[in-house]
Amino acid sequence: EVQLVESGGGLVQAGGSLRLSCAVSGFTFDDYAIGWFRQAPGKERKGVSCTTGSDGSTYYADSVKGRFTISSDNAKNTVYLQMNSLKPEDTAVYYCAAGPADATIKEDEYDYWGQGTQVTVSS
Repeated sequence: EVQLVESGGGLVQAGGSLRLSCAVSGFTFDDYAIGWFRQAPGKERKGVSCTTGSDGSTYYADSVKGRFTISSDNAKNTVYLQMNSLKPEDTAVYYCAAGPADATIKEDEYDYWGQGTQVTVSS
């Protein structure tokens, strides 16, 4: 059974940092892309970043480039999203998802989803 479990969300002041974790199980880590998505209140879910299993390539949405970093620990089957210089507009529920190894940050490419973790950035 494929499972993804996010953790690390919370409340932080603007300019602060958080590190989200996505623990994955039930599939071979290297055969999948793992993406991070977020959904702000009243808005559609959007892609934030992903790392591809095939060659370790990474992608970032323009809104987070230079502030967020995705990384993976294959030994722990965990993908991280380090978020620095957080802004109030980063407030959202953050989800990790698994998709084909060549997936990008398009939501419809992903098949398996975690339950989400709330990130709130206060001004």
